[in-house]
Amino acid sequence: MPQLDFRSPRLFVDAALAVGETVTLERSQSNYLGNVLRLSAGDTILVFNGRDGEWRAAIAGRKRPDSLSVVAQTRPQDRLPDLAYVFSPLKHARLDYMVQKAVEMGASSLQPVLTRFTQVARVNGERMRANVIEAAEQCGILSLATVTEPVTLDRYLSQRDAQRLLVFCDEAAETANPLQALQSGRSPSGGIDILIGPEGGFAEEERAILMRQPRTVRLSLGARVLRADTAAVAALALVQAALGDWTGAAPGG
Repeated sequence: MPQLDFRSPRLFVDAALAVGETVTLERSQSNYLGNVLRLSAGDTILVFNGRDGEWRAAIAGRKRPDSLSVVAQTRPQDRLPDLAYVFSPLKHARLDYMVQKAVEMGASSLQPVLTRFTQVARVNGERMRANVIEAAEQCGILSLATVTEPVTLDRYLSQRDAQRLLVFCDEAAETANPLQALQSGRSPSGGIDILIGPEGGFAEEERAILMRQPRTVRLSLGARVLRADTAAVAALALVQAALGDWTGAAPGG
């Protein structure tokens, strides 16, 4: 893992980054830097935009921070592993947690799917994106995971690339060694989709459709039934350890 600067404040900015560029701060960012962190003109922070790498920037402004002057690049842009997290939506606080942890674990896209037993039909995409940004700011992540609109499970399956590996987490699967199941399964050369269902599990007809999908690994997450947000962390950790960038490789890279 590269050496990261965790002492300097880090901020996402939606602006081009290069030496000499000036970035105008939003009111919330100005308040955060000036009133929360107590920073002022001349102090430096780290900034990133998901495209141009990470940069050191100096704060400018007389009464409060109102802009940044980009000084030098600290890290070049990287690329996330081709790892999609596909999930049944949860209620607010648990969805916030799940999004943040999925980003920390290296997911490159977040796809809500609506199943028969999904309890939350509406998803606040802006709130999800805000959680993606917050997790990236706090954990030194340079690339932002994409957030897509919710679709039904049928539509998702009809649209997804059949060459991608589908890791289908199912509490009804036989309990076995999940790491071994992943390592002895199919190659993830086309990228990986990890699918977690709702609290009530998948309906039998949904499970039957999923079992007919090509390049699918049906995975048990152990002897205990996990909450969906806990299952997210467990599944992503297993996939990263068996097939992902914890092994030194990147799925679909």
